[in-house]
Amino acid sequence: MGAVFVWEGKLLLIQRGKPPAAGFWSIPGGHVEHGESWQDAVEREVSEETALEATCGELIGWVEREGEGQRYLIADFKIDVAHPDVAKPGDDATDLFFAEKADFENLKITPGLTGFLRKYDLMDL
Repeated sequence: MGAVFVWEGKLLLIQRGKPPAAGFWSIPGGHVEHGESWQDAVEREVSEETALEATCGELIGWVEREGEGQRYLIADFKIDVAHPDVAKPGDDATDLFFAEKADFENLKITPGLTGFLRKYDLMDL
């Protein structure tokens, strides 16, 4: 699952430190642990990767991706954050920042993310 947070027209991105897509920029997210709800997983992963306290909102949509011999079904949710200015990378995120439209031209973005953002009109890309 993934967490989409746009603050002042900028999208929260993390740089992945572990596979799949290590080194690529993506939205915060990860796997759902046994017995955990999608919403709890979103909030936990955001906290682990960004130090932000998030509230999971509505389901935006889902995508299927393949990478490193695995197939993934990824459900992406909107999140709300009270204090985005305290974000810092943690867990398997090696870096983070709030990206503007122009930043996408110079970043190694996780395959499919830009198309997903366009499809759901989440940023003017």
